[in-house]
Order: sequence, then C-alpha cells, then structure tokens
Amino acid sequence: MRNKKRKLDDITWEHCKKVNEESRLHLTCNYCGIPYWGGVIRMKNHLARTHIQVKPCSQVPEDVKMKFQELLVAKKVNKDDDDDDDMVDIFKQQDVNPNTGKIDSFLSKGKKGSGSNSKQRTLNEVVKDREKVIQDICRCLYGNVLPFNLVKSPLFVDMLKLVGDYGRGLKPPTYHEARVSYLKREVDLVEEKLGKYKNEWKKNGCTLMSDRWTDGKGRSLTNFLVNSPSGTVFLKSIDTSEFIKNAQKMFELLDSVVEEIGEEHVVQVVTDGASNYVAAGRMLEEKRRKLFWSPCAAHCLDLILEDIGKIAVFYDTIAKAKQVTSFIYRHTWVLNLYRKFSKDKELARPAVTRFATSFLTLSCIMDSKLALRSMFASEEWANSTHATTVKGKKVVDIILSDTRFWKSIQFALKCVDPLVEVLRLVDGDAKPAIGYIYEAMRRAKNQIAKNFNNINIEKYGR
Repeated sequence: MRNKKRKLDDITWEHCKKVNEESRLHLTCNYCGIPYWGGVIRMKNHLARTHIQVKPCSQVPEDVKMKFQELLVAKKVNKDDDDDDDMVDIFKQQDVNPNTGKIDSFLSKGKKGSGSNSKQRTLNEVVKDREKVIQDICRCLYGNVLPFNLVKSPLFVDMLKLVGDYGRGLKPPTYHEARVSYLKREVDLVEEKLGKYKNEWKKNGCTLMSDRWTDGKGRSLTNFLVNSPSGTVFLKSIDTSEFIKNAQKMFELLDSVVEEIGEEHVVQVVTDGASNYVAAGRMLEEKRRKLFWSPCAAHCLDLILEDIGKIAVFYDTIAKAKQVTSFIYRHTWVLNLYRKFSKDKELARPAVTRFATSFLTLSCIMDSKLALRSMFASEEWANSTHATTVKGKKVVDIILSDTRFWKSIQFALKCVDPLVEVLRLVDGDAKPAIGYIYEAMRRAKNQIAKNFNNINIEKYGR
C-alpha cells in the first residue's frame, strides 16, 4: 500500500495523464500530447529530455525540464527504482509500443550487458556525451567557415532532431547523393510547393516585386519575388548590369516576368523609385491595363532622407560626422581608447537603407557625446602620436570646440528620427505595412512639427 501511495504522489502525474484508466503504464504528455508506454520513469526521462529510451519532449517548458533533470540526478535512475518493474514489463510487450521504435535493439543490448546488476546511464553521463557531440558539431561549423546563425535555422534544428530519432548507424550522404540525387529531389519538392502558391495566385491574385542590389563583384543583380496572402516566394535572379539604367530594357524584363506569371494573376508590380523604374513602370501600365505599378515605400523614404541630407546644414554635419567615425575606426589604438571610454558603444550603426545609416550614425555620436569629449580631453590621448596629426587635430576641434556641430546633430535628429521609425515599419517583416503607412506618415509629420514647437506648421504638410 505504501509503494502504491508513493507512486500516486509522484509529481510526474502533474505533467501527464493516463491514456485510459485501466493502465497506468500508457501515459500522454501534457505538453507535446504524444502517448508513451512505460510508466512514470519513462515519462520522467521524456520530460527531462535525457534521450534515455524515449524521445525527448519538444514542448516542455524550461523550468519543468530542469526540475525533472534535478530529480533524476538526485535519484540516480537505476534498476532499483520502484517503478522500474513497470518499465521492464512493458518492454517485453514489443507489439504494443509503436512509439519507442527500436525495442528489439534495446532488449538485445540488455542481453549483452552485465546482467540484472547493470545500471542505466546517469544524467551526468548524458550531459558529458552531449558536450562531445556539440563540440563536434561546432568543429564542423568552424572547419567549414559556416555562419554561426546556422544553428538558429529551423532546417538545422530539424535535421539534428531527425538524426537523433534515427539513432546509431546512420551513414552520412555520399558526394553523389548530395550533389545529384537528393538535390534533384529537393528541386522537385520546391517545384511542388511552388505549384501550391501558383494556384493561390490564380485564385486571389498576387504582387510582383523587384529588388535590385549589388554583389561583391560590383554586378547589379535584380531579384524577382511574388507576394500573396500565403507569403512571399523568390522567383528568380537576373544579372542586369548591362542595362540597369535603360528604362526600355527594364520594361521588357518586367513585362516578360509578368507574362511568365500570367497577366491575369498580377494585380500590382512594385519596384524601387529610381527614374529608370518609374519610366519602365509607366510603360508597363500602358501595355498591361489591368495592373498597377507602385514604387517601394522603403526606397521612397530613403530618397526623402537623401534629399534631406543634401540640405547644406545637414550635409556639413554628416560630413563632419564621417570625419570623426572614419578617423576612429581606421586607427586601432584610437578605436580601443574610444571603446574604453564609451564602454564598448559603437559609433556607426548599420541600417535598413543607405541614407538612414548616416542619420543613425549621428544619433550614435550624440549618445556618445560625453565619452568622445572625455576621450579627446584625456592625458592618454594628449600623450599619443595621433594627437599631433593633422586629422587628429581636426577631429578634436570638431568634438571639443565646434558647438555648432552638436546643435546641428540635435536639429537633424528632430527632423529625421520620426521618418526613420516609419522606414523601420515599412521595411520590416513582422507584419504587413501597407495598412499602416498613411497613419505612420501622419504621425511622423505631427511629431516633427512637435519637435519644433509647432512653429511654421504649414511646412510639414497636412
């Protein structure tokens, strides 16, 4: 009776439930919903994600996982546990456990072991084995110069899960399989998935998007993507270096892609707002009367920032800011000194577009004003060789003596910060931006007017 009460008081029952009331050996996890045979011992290992004789739970909260890991370490799970008889009994019922997989393999390993006195692996041993595996995985990343972001990829995580589920004996793909056989299968799979999107394009229509960029070799490449309610699909990439400035050629290219998708399915074509694309878009609307051409909102905002940056006061301020950042980042000793005073703050901040970067850099300089002034006024700087150079003296003069420089930065940020926020909205992937653009621009204009105490408010539009 005492053993029975102990089993019923086990905290594992708070995290699982019986599949049916007739058996306490067939349990369902409360988190992933997958049923397992073997009683609470197997469920403990499932929740602790130990990989010991059971597939780990993919949905268990971190605090619950740690609780069961500590419980297993404390109890040193072995053949002497009260519930282990339940697990041994159920292992013998090979035909009633479709979830554990390799029961035969487990039983054969038990026969080869040291008999009834052999113990299961402790959690500490599992942790040590994981460290070895993770070290080898990381060594593969390092040895092949793979990006660290790879470990965040769902494809990478799914691959490791499948390898773990397969167990021992998995042979890696051969060179021919990776290069030919499975590559062809993957291409066919992508084509099959693309077919589902194409069916939706026919049903609900779609938007063709053109994205131009320059690669490391200076080539101008144009990506074509198709957007629909189901998401955005990459269609193709074309080297447009020879005719990117030619409006007629770009019109012909856009027209051919519309034809490929099907004119009756394309509702809108979106490109950047460069003059060649504006002309190409107008020609496309002239030929294809049922579709609309629209400039990219992010590119339009970037051009607005470019025009603002050409205003004399802003142009001069950005030029001085570039002198400061270039001087600091081109000299290792100066950069290390700056990081010492700024506590590792950076002066240059990458942004979603080219011209937004210039204004965000001004924001970084303003945030680091005290650190910059302290650095250039320090004895370490005064005693360095850099302090005697012409460029060094110019930078010191900008930071310590040019009061207009700091006032101009404040003035610039009052003008552009609200616009940069809108740019972040329209260039982000978190949610569709089209329904928010007009409201976001209205708020941006109101904020700019507020920043200048609503003086000459007519300048900011209605």
